[in-house]
Amino acid sequence: MSATILVIDDEQPIRRLLRNTLERAGYRVVEAMNAGDALQVFRAERPSAVLLDLGLPDRDGLEMVPLLRKAGEVVILVISARDETDQKVAALDLGADDYVTKPFDTEELLARLRVALRHRSLSSVAPKIVRRGDLEIDFDERTVRRGGEDLHLTRKEHDVLTVLARNIGRVVTHDRILAAAWSREEDPRIEYLRIVVRNLRGKLEAPGPVGSVIANELGVGYRLLADG
Repeated sequence: MSATILVIDDEQPIRRLLRNTLERAGYRVVEAMNAGDALQVFRAERPSAVLLDLGLPDRDGLEMVPLLRKAGEVVILVISARDETDQKVAALDLGADDYVTKPFDTEELLARLRVALRHRSLSSVAPKIVRRGDLEIDFDERTVRRGGEDLHLTRKEHDVLTVLARNIGRVVTHDRILAAAWSREEDPRIEYLRIVVRNLRGKLEAPGPVGSVIANELGVGYRLLADG
């Protein structure tokens, strides 16, 4: 049975574009054009994912994120013309799984949606090992291998990588990483995180483009890229 996707956007052309894109990819689509209708449709349809615009006519879309998160297990992908960094951080910290800025590439949107749906389905079983290309991250053993060879990581490098690997394919905000990896320090600073990520890249990434494993979401956070 195909997953149901709820599209919440007050612009009819955007809803039409998203419906056509999603239905071609095999999803079932339901729509709402404002927050009030969206909550009713959500309760009736119990979608697997929500594509949420922030500029709704009756309520700020940011307020919808915790309401939807509280209502049930669902992927929340924000799609908005708001490209300010603070808006992206706020949406992610409130519980959104990802943030795509309008105008968007439909293939990238589908890829982000697939990753978020896959992550949501896997999160309930708490995988012990995450594999990405020739990287293997074993959470229980606290080991990291590339091409079968053990990599030596410092405790901080491992803590940061663990946060990213448990959210593979999704952007994790600076504050979330700092809270997880520097939980015992009184004054965690983003400068420390940047140093750790730079060192991680040097150890994890084979020769190639910068960001081929860990991508920088400027001003927002970092993303451990999923395969494909």
